[in-house]
Amino acid sequence: MSAKTGDEKIRCDACPVMCFISDGRAGACDRYANHGGVLVRLDPLTVIEGGGPMVPFLGREWDGDIVQGDRPIVDAPIRIGPFVTAIGAGTTYPDYKPAPFIVSQMVGDADMITVVTEGIFSYCGVKVKIDTDRHIGEERAIVRVDGEAIGHVMTGEYGSKMLSLGGVEHLTGGTKKEGRVTCDALLALCNCEAVEMTVDDGVTLIVQAGRAPVIDGVPEKLMRVGCGSAAIGMFAQQWVAHVDEVVVVDDHITGVLTEHEAGKQLAMRPAGIRVTGRRSTPGRYFQVANPGTGWGGTDVTDPLTIIKSVDPKIAWPGLRLLMISTTGEQSAYFVLDGDLSPQPAEIPAPLRAIAERIADNCEPSLCSVLFMGGAGGSLRAGVTENPVGLTRSVKDALTRVTVGGAEAYVWPGGGITVMADVTRMPSNAFGYVPTPALVAPIEFTMRREDYAALGGHMDRIRPVEDVLTPAIRRLPRGAK
Repeated sequence: MSAKTGDEKIRCDACPVMCFISDGRAGACDRYANHGGVLVRLDPLTVIEGGGPMVPFLGREWDGDIVQGDRPIVDAPIRIGPFVTAIGAGTTYPDYKPAPFIVSQMVGDADMITVVTEGIFSYCGVKVKIDTDRHIGEERAIVRVDGEAIGHVMTGEYGSKMLSLGGVEHLTGGTKKEGRVTCDALLALCNCEAVEMTVDDGVTLIVQAGRAPVIDGVPEKLMRVGCGSAAIGMFAQQWVAHVDEVVVVDDHITGVLTEHEAGKQLAMRPAGIRVTGRRSTPGRYFQVANPGTGWGGTDVTDPLTIIKSVDPKIAWPGLRLLMISTTGEQSAYFVLDGDLSPQPAEIPAPLRAIAERIADNCEPSLCSVLFMGGAGGSLRAGVTENPVGLTRSVKDALTRVTVGGAEAYVWPGGGITVMADVTRMPSNAFGYVPTPALVAPIEFTMRREDYAALGGHMDRIRPVEDVLTPAIRRLPRGAK
């Protein structure tokens, strides 16, 4: 893995940078160092202690059914012992090398093989889910760190905004600075550190896995209980005895109680209050205001601005109107005067209690960071001399894929494209190389006979007892 040079430096070939490292110094990645003329991995191999559920293995040939709901299940042990992760294992670069650790372990009556390696991922990125109603930027808007483009805004999902960050185009397809900034941001996010970023024509965000997003300096608190229409469906029966009309302000679907089917089912009297926007179905309105950081993800700060008209043939003096956001954090109560103009009034206690109940039903806002990468050349060659054999074994559910010990979702289709929650991995599971690329742990676990069938490096298998040395890093299952 190293070669001496005339000046007593050694060359590290753990990645394409091929650093020459002096004695007592580390390479550019801070992962490998020259210790007395020997190249050493600075981080200890990480082993997760304790039991955990095992996946069942497929008991027949795969017929192309992705769901495989009717497949027979091969009996598998329920719990496993120490699990050797790839964190601290080293890499398989260049491609001809077998994986650094190929470990055998008896699990019940099954002889299981786990192949571990720290892969160098240029084709990788993160998908970020931000729980918020606030408008952070238009779909496809560029996301930047230190002024450099590192990704873009994706679709808005139910109560969340999504970001796609990284990828080979940002890592290697732009300027040197863009690649470096992108790699630094991905590394921090994958290691559960905070990253500040901006969205073009949008907001400033601080994103950290497992923490609340900070939007324009304000920490987000609650994720919506539902859209405006859903909120009406959930709380109509609680409102009906205390108010004559409720408008739930929402950037996506604003709900109007008496027009809504829930209000009709409860035999509520029509109130004659019309809101702005495009009517979808009874009691459901789109585009009542522009997106923003106000009520329900709109730019509304005064809820009365979305009242288009009050029908004098239907409304009446004394009509009680509640306007509320999808999280219950903003609410206002009005009573119509003799001119049918809404006048602010103190919100009655029962309505205040329902607003608090809405907030109580909202989950805390969090940022979720999922690492996503494609397992290509050196990863597969480190497992088998016939790389497509590993791909087929994964697709046939004969091989289980984990990332730093965390369960990985394997995408359908060609190749081995994996996605995993970084909060389920031990701390500092990710590294980098200055090419630039991320270094991510990945493990492949299968039965010994299946490993032999896919052409595995059988002569490199080591019993797990040989790996469990005092130098390894041991973590209880679930610990960071």
